[in-house]
Amino acid sequence: MAINTDKNVYTVIFSVIMVVIVGSILAFLATSLKPKISENERFEKQQNILYAMGVNENEGEGDVVFVPTDRVEQAFSKFITKQLVVDTDGDTEVDSTAYLIDVKKQLAAVKNGSEGKLPLFVGEKDGKSYYILPMYGKGLWDDIWGFMSLDENMVVQGVYFDHKGETPGLGANIKLRYFMDDFKGEYILEDESWVGIEVAKGNNDPLNNDKEDHQIDALAGATITGNGVADMIKESLDLYKPYLKTIKTN
Repeated sequence: MAINTDKNVYTVIFSVIMVVIVGSILAFLATSLKPKISENERFEKQQNILYAMGVNENEGEGDVVFVPTDRVEQAFSKFITKQLVVDTDGDTEVDSTAYLIDVKKQLAAVKNGSEGKLPLFVGEKDGKSYYILPMYGKGLWDDIWGFMSLDENMVVQGVYFDHKGETPGLGANIKLRYFMDDFKGEYILEDESWVGIEVAKGNNDPLNNDKEDHQIDALAGATITGNGVADMIKESLDLYKPYLKTIKTN
């Protein structure tokens, strides 16, 4: 007997079967791809941390080229000599998996007055020490985040920024090299005050030659995102300040 495909019950049964089949396929793919996704997330964090301390494969003037995934774990082990978990009093403990900590979750906990694990990374390159802080904040539309490396004099040695949904060609430019490079050499202290770095609209130093003004030139048309970057840096410095005071030499 032929099936009457014009009846509503046929449509419902067909829809249910298709939902079950498609759902099963998606569940299988999600489960099977989970290890690969976790691996890629791990590699990405390592690449970002290394980039902030100047370990990358940039060649051209505007390049942002990370250490490739097939070599990033080896590079991370070579250049990151210590991974720490820092508390709000500046006390530390060594944790070889600190880079896997969910920074957004931990920063939120600390800001709400709870205990949190704040990761910090110590790197060594060409006989110089780097102290790399993770950062998390808010841009115009959604989350922004990154890493900033400092030397023992609290001078910025490099940064890496990224975002979830900033406007292409405007706020999204925080992850472009010309913006990130402006932070190199900037002081985060002024007369022992932890002032951070302002992303300044109308800055009188657009070429960023003055490294002691605690300012870098703002992105055109991205004032709120730029303010978010500055706030993110200041808030992160406030959280890590007790530890940073223990390594500051001048």
